[in-house]
This record gives sequence, structure tokens and C-alpha cells, in this order.
Amino acid sequence: MKPSVKDNFLASADYDHIKKEIFGDFFPWYFHSSVVTLEDKKASHFFWTHVFFDREEKLVSSFYKTLRPLFNKLKVKTLIRIKANMYSNQGTMIEHDIHSDYPFKHKGALFSLNTCNGFTTLGDGTKIKSVGNSILFFDPSIPHHSSTCTNAPVRVNINFNYF
Repeated sequence: MKPSVKDNFLASADYDHIKKEIFGDFFPWYFHSSVVTLEDKKASHFFWTHVFFDREEKLVSSFYKTLRPLFNKLKVKTLIRIKANMYSNQGTMIEHDIHSDYPFKHKGALFSLNTCNGFTTLGDGTKIKSVGNSILFFDPSIPHHSSTCTNAPVRVNINFNYF
């Protein structure tokens, strides 16, 4: 699967609804002290997540239905995991360690909820900018890494792993 980006992925009304829910006062975020591995002890490598769906953990968030407009556009046969990631602005650009989401070939979609100077770097060094309502299609078994941002309070995206 060759990586590709699609701008203006959702209709404005659908994008605005998802963004309003996830950036809302009642959306639960869960703190993680490392981005990639538990061995990563860098104090600046932290983030928040919200898992919408996890096949292994048999977990489905009450906010799962919020993502219906995205499901309608993705051609998902089987879901592995869906999670939102929120990286805080720490006043300096931080690039996290390289990782693979799962050790087997599968499809991935990274949907950006806000525009900022944060990015995802693919294994070949290509940097994909965070642009609200854009989506990156790629194979997340290939090493890649995330970053924080410096020109917005947070960088938020939704990561889909599926077949």
C-alpha cells in the first residue's frame, strides 16, 4: 500500500460534529507516560489517548458512534483498533521514537482533527503534515513516528488500524 493523503475527507458538517465532540468538555482522555514503549523514560514523551475500539481487549467506547461518518467512507472489512491521540504543545517540537502499530501488514488511516505544525514521519522520511479534515492512508506495520506541535495547544488525530 503506497501512502496517500486525502484533504477535505469528510463533509464540513460531519467533520465539525466529530471535532466538537472530541474537543468537547466531556470527552474522556487517558494519560500515557510514554508514546511508544514503557521503556521510553523521556519526560517529554507523553500523550493522551481515547480508545474507541480494540479487538483484542473487546473494548468499545460510548463515543464509537461519533465516528460513523468516517466508517461510511473507509472500506473496513475488519477493525483491529481505533484510537484518538492527543499530543500537547510543550513549547518545542518533539519527535517521538519510531514504531510500528502491529507487526503484521494491514491498513491504516490517520485522520487529523486540527491543523498545526505537527506531523507524522513515514519510514522513508516523508513528513505528513497535520491538516484538519485530512486523512493519511498507509501501512502502519511499516515504521513511522509522531510529533508534537508548537503552534496550537494540542495536536489531535484518530488512528484506524483495519483490514
